[in-house]
Amino acid sequence: MGACVSCCRLGMFEWRKRKMGDKRMIISSLQKETITLQKLPSLPNRISSNGKSLTSSVFTQQGRKGINQDAMVVWEDFISEGTVFCGVFDGHGPQGHLVARKVRDALPLKLLSYVQSCEAGVDGLTGWSCFKRKERGSFDLEEFPSATESPMFSLWREAFIRSYKTMDKELRSHPSLDCFCSGSTAITLVKQGSNLFVGYIGDSRAVLGSKSEDGDSMVAVQLTVDLKPDLPKEAERIRRCKGRVFALQDEPEVQRVWLPFDDAPGLAMARAFGDFCLKDYGVISVPEFSHRVLTERDQFIVLASDGIWDVLSNKEVVEIISSSPARSSAAQMLVDAAVREWKLKYPTSKTDDCAVICFYLDGKMDSEMEVDESDISSATNQHHASCPTELNDTQDPEPFLQRNFTVRSGDGSKLFSGVPAGSEGNACTVAEDQDWSGLEGVTRVNSLVQLPRFTDEKLNS
Repeated sequence: MGACVSCCRLGMFEWRKRKMGDKRMIISSLQKETITLQKLPSLPNRISSNGKSLTSSVFTQQGRKGINQDAMVVWEDFISEGTVFCGVFDGHGPQGHLVARKVRDALPLKLLSYVQSCEAGVDGLTGWSCFKRKERGSFDLEEFPSATESPMFSLWREAFIRSYKTMDKELRSHPSLDCFCSGSTAITLVKQGSNLFVGYIGDSRAVLGSKSEDGDSMVAVQLTVDLKPDLPKEAERIRRCKGRVFALQDEPEVQRVWLPFDDAPGLAMARAFGDFCLKDYGVISVPEFSHRVLTERDQFIVLASDGIWDVLSNKEVVEIISSSPARSSAAQMLVDAAVREWKLKYPTSKTDDCAVICFYLDGKMDSEMEVDESDISSATNQHHASCPTELNDTQDPEPFLQRNFTVRSGDGSKLFSGVPAGSEGNACTVAEDQDWSGLEGVTRVNSLVQLPRFTDEKLNS
């Protein structure tokens, strides 16, 4: 009996010791994330501004709606040597630029923390199961009848889902960042060996440029789906949650999400970080997730905000990147082409922000065809110098048209053409002193039409 008691006590002691070790490891991981967040700008293998890395060409340019609300990041040797993380984030609303930058910095760290904790054998903070690997890349997906049965697939799927969920919770409780009517899209991918894992929300897009079977041409393969309210599945969920989905009279092709009790905000996407005024009415931050095994024919991946896709087709984008004389300037070349198309197709509209990552899958940057580095550096510096917080309307003003009639006038009268349907609901007030000019003037498609106006009756209902 004594031996049994001793063994039981020893077992309990070892269990408590392991449990305390797990807690310390989790706390250490969280502390490491905080420290890393502070050191992100100094990491040599991470780029979040115009330029190039060992594998990617990166470029963003402010449109004519106000401050640039797009953000992007390429992080090489992410988790392990040779693994690459890429992400593009398109903000919207009064603080959309801050939301996009926050997600750009924090979301990769959450992915990193989750995967590292799983590999260390520590279950997640909420008890979700993890999958341990003996060594990186030790799983051959061909051994499984379906990719969804692979432990690596399950690991990354849970990593993306949990990281997105944690990111949105962090935004909701952020002490200084108001995300009630502000938010961001996200298109993120991780390349690990020949495996490509993609998670995304909103309408930013990723397209793969791949050689045709005969090798004579390039083929564009869309890797993501634009998660907009016009998708039947998305619209059904929103309406089931009492949100409203319909288009305005002057833009019948753009379905939007509306509060059940107010003709606002008119969000042009079904999933996003932030936008908490709509989170009770069907807008979610749960990412779509996909996996693809890359082949030798796959050449590059283009991640971009809708400022690119609104004016250029997938095929046109792949052709532009393929024809770039230097890989390092491919992203800038694509943005320049999109800006030209904006002026040709929508001369009375304000150009949208554009952000592009061109990720070359062979991990190489052409040296013999590089453009003059000083020219790129000069162009980058000029771009940063020309991105003030407010738009300078004195430079090359575009033709002015009457303000979109769907935006309310100052007296609060409704100039709204949609078909209302829904019930009353509760919501929080929005600060009225926000300095935001993103909706002023004429734009082709705004992510938001207008900010909600809440009266005391609505708040108390």
